[in-house]
Amino acid sequence: MRKKYRVEYTRGECIGAFACVAVLPKYWEVAQDGKANLIGCKKDGDKYIIEIDESELEQMKLSAESCPVNVIHIYDEDGNKII
Repeated sequence: MRKKYRVEYTRGECIGAFACVAVLPKYWEVAQDGKANLIGCKKDGDKYIIEIDESELEQMKLSAESCPVNVIHIYDEDGNKII
């Protein structure tokens, strides 16, 4: 069974650098308001959340690490923050 990971994105703090889009266009896109959209996510308060499996973890980590304002966070199944 593959491990699942939760990606949380605080869109309101996005500055529109779009490094995430460049790294992982499968999950990130440029929105009309100059911020990035997390494709296929659900909104929970000010967070946008999506679940990925371990096959997508490394690419999503790269997109999170590329964000200059650190608004993309990844948690494992136990709620431990990976990035």
